[in-house]
Amino acid sequence: MVGLGLAAIGPGVGIGLIFAALVSGVARQPEAESRLRSIAILGFVLAEALFIISVALAFVLPI
Repeated sequence: MVGLGLAAIGPGVGIGLIFAALVSGVARQPEAESRLRSIAILGFVLAEALFIISVALAFVLPI
């Protein structure tokens, strides 16, 4: 379970970087907000999916 806690750091940092880039991009080009938002949500979903898969593997694989 310690490994699972350490594995949560990666998606947390990734999601933070994704939304930081979204805010920066919208601040630079407000007219591109809808396109940037859809790309950011896709990145968020992919980062969360990797963490959810690691949680499932932590419970399925024997220690």
